[in-house]
Amino acid sequence: MLIDAHCHLDFPDFDADRELVIERARAVGVAHCVVPGTTREHWGRVLALGKREDVSICLGLHPYFMDEHAPGDLKALAQWLDDHPEIVAVGECGIDARFADSWDAQWRFFDAQLRLAKERTLPVVIHCVQANDRVAKRLRQLDLPAGGLIHAFAGSPEQAKKFLDLGFTLGLGGATTFERAKRVQRAVASLPDDGYVLETDSPDMPLAGYQGERNEPARVAEICRTVAELRGQSEERVAAASTATARRLFDLPS
Repeated sequence: MLIDAHCHLDFPDFDADRELVIERARAVGVAHCVVPGTTREHWGRVLALGKREDVSICLGLHPYFMDEHAPGDLKALAQWLDDHPEIVAVGECGIDARFADSWDAQWRFFDAQLRLAKERTLPVVIHCVQANDRVAKRLRQLDLPAGGLIHAFAGSPEQAKKFLDLGFTLGLGGATTFERAKRVQRAVASLPDDGYVLETDSPDMPLAGYQGERNEPARVAEICRTVAELRGQSEERVAAASTATARRLFDLPS
């Protein structure tokens, strides 16, 4: 069994064939998906997916979509978290240093969501681009009790250790499959068996050989193969370890 610990099945990219996408994933052993929310406008779509037994959901406000967020969205998020106990984490939230014009707003929204997670003892799902060290520093300051997921980790072994020491799990996806990605590949090889989960970030972050194509949860199986090669382990061991960690992190049913 495999779990796609981070995919956006609610996105319109899947509206035409969502059921077929899920069937293809199931056919290669992907039995469960975790779907994070990105904007208030899409939370309803995420909650609808969460009614499925093979999907778990998170709600958050993504830093990539700062232009779509309003101050009232944080208050709404707090209410939705309280009203929907099926939500397994706060996110996707975080920091994306590529967008300097929204830097201050990103930090305000990120800090607020970290506090919401801490108040409710929920894990957080963190988008962290070109900001690993600064995000790790902030997490250390807030001392989150429930940890969370550093989604799409692409840092060094040293940065990986910082997050692990803070009680966080690293999400491994398409970035690990590119030959030039030596730094993150060294990090993958250094992780403990309970330090990572597998994810696709579908429909984004295509694997090597699939550039320009829509990504989908079935490709977790290929990520599993790559991670197994990098770690010198069997695919079965990597699948079992990543699935057990995803279940623990998000308190998923067996």
